[in-house]
This record gives sequence, C-alpha cells and structure tokens, in this order.
Amino acid sequence: MSLNDFSTSAPLNGIAPVPHLGVIRAAGADAASFLHNQLTNDVLLMKDGQCRLAAFCNAKGRMQASFVVYKRSAEEVLLICRKDLMAQTVKRLSMFVLRAKAKLSDASDEFQLLGLVGDTVASVLGNAAATSPAPWQRFVLNAGESPSADVLTLYPALGQPRAFWLAPKDVAAPTGPALSADLWQVGEVMSGIAWVELATFEAFVPQMLNYESVDGVNFKKGCYPGQEIVARSQFRGTLKRRAFIAQSATPLAAGQEVFSSLDATQPCGLVAQAASDGASHVAVLELQLSATESSSLHLGAADGPRLNLLPLPYTLRDDI
Repeated sequence: MSLNDFSTSAPLNGIAPVPHLGVIRAAGADAASFLHNQLTNDVLLMKDGQCRLAAFCNAKGRMQASFVVYKRSAEEVLLICRKDLMAQTVKRLSMFVLRAKAKLSDASDEFQLLGLVGDTVASVLGNAAATSPAPWQRFVLNAGESPSADVLTLYPALGQPRAFWLAPKDVAAPTGPALSADLWQVGEVMSGIAWVELATFEAFVPQMLNYESVDGVNFKKGCYPGQEIVARSQFRGTLKRRAFIAQSATPLAAGQEVFSSLDATQPCGLVAQAASDGASHVAVLELQLSATESSSLHLGAADGPRLNLLPLPYTLRDDI
C-alpha cells in the first residue's frame, strides 16, 4: 500500500496501539502551577475542555521532551510523552519540584492509551462532540461516572481527524476498525507535528519543529527554562530553520542528517521523526530554509537517497 493509496482510496481510519508513547502523572496541589513554570505552554489556566501541546526545554531553549498535556482533575495533570524519554524526563522535572506540592511518576502501567483516527473519532465521541472537533480539545466520556475516559483531539493527518483515547486500565476500550501502530505513526508524521524522542534530545528549539504554529508555545505566559531563547528566536529576526514533511524511497530514522545537493561538507537538517507503512517512507525534517529553495535534499550525504518535500497540513505563522 503506497502513501497515495491510503491517502485517497483507503483513508486512515480506526483504533491503533501506540506502544511508543507513555503517560506521566503530576499529582498534588501545586501540580498545575509547577508544570506551568516548566513547560512552553499554559497549564495553570487550562480549562477542563482543553489539552495542550507543550515542550520541556533546557536553559538554552533546546527541547528535552514534548507532551500532550491536560488537567485530569484539580490536583492531577497527565502528560503523554515518548516512552524512550520517560525515565529521564520524570527525573529531570522532579529536580525542579523543590518545595512545590507535586510528585511526578511514570503512570503508563495504570492507563490505557490508544490512537483514534478517521471516522472512528466521531464514532467514539458520539454525542460528546456535535461537530468535527478542532485540535487540542478534551472530551470526557461517561462524565460523572468513575472512572471515566478522555478523548484528546490532535491535528489531522491526510485530511483525517485524530485523537488520543486515555483511560484507567479497568475502563472498557472503545470498539472500531483496527489500525496498525505503523499507520498511526505515519499519521503522526503526516500531521507535521514531531515528537521529541531520544535520538533528537536537545536538538531543536520549539520553532524548529513549528511548535509555535500549532499552538505548542504560549509567548504571553511567565518564565520557564529556555524562555528567553525561545522568545528571542521568535521576535528578534527571521526564523532560519523550520520543519517540513518529506517522502523517501528508502527508510529513514530520527537523528539522521540531511544534506543539500549544493553542499557536501555539512548537513542542512535532521530527521526529527520517521515512519513507514512498509511501502512508503515519510518523515518530519528540520531544515535550513535556504536549503529548500534551490537544491535537492538527500539522506545521509549530498549524493544519498533523494527526499521529496510534501505540503504541510497547516500554515506557518509569521505573527504570534
């Protein structure tokens, strides 16, 4: 099945396992305010019907992890994160807790996390959403019952809505067509929003992955680690590196270098996230803007496999 096949005649649809992702819990009276002071997005003022894309940066503004985050209750915040960064992220965030009433832990074994895509999103939401929901919304299924399930809407991919379904282990999972983990990850790439993973730890500031254009950075909130660098990148000069989607005839992997045909001496970018359905290979690339204008792009070397850029499904924002 090629990329064109499943983007047209057989669109992405179904319920997928997401074994590459896990859940961090922040619990305590200060959990939301603590995370608000650590992440690129607003956590403290987040409403019940919202979730957020956010990043955790070092002092130089380089992303150490990325999350879909929401407040499950007044004293519990859940963060969906790449599993290969879970242990070190919990450890690093915990170093900053100090006197705050907050405790962070890997809660992946306590929850079920599934990916929903296509018509299955509306089917699972039922009457909870009257219209096709926009990204970064939270819907509580079986509200008032304990335990309940949450649906967190994401940016679409290949014209199809996407969402996470997250619930405690003893809640019955939704029913619907099965979708493979590989195809779910193809959808992640085609949404144009890459996770930070171990291979790209501290490789990017948020704008290099277009996070400010998909509501992953709040420039009006207070300070957080790296905030000055992130703000300066946005407001003092033109951004020179951005994220793009590319297709290749050969498999790709996060962390691989990308070269321009005009310069064999140094890379012009990096593979941020890659996926494959077995026949088609796609990736989110972080690239120098100049390299996208008058040269061809190649994997690993200037004469390596050619990479073809595909359209982003969202518009890059020049003014925030």
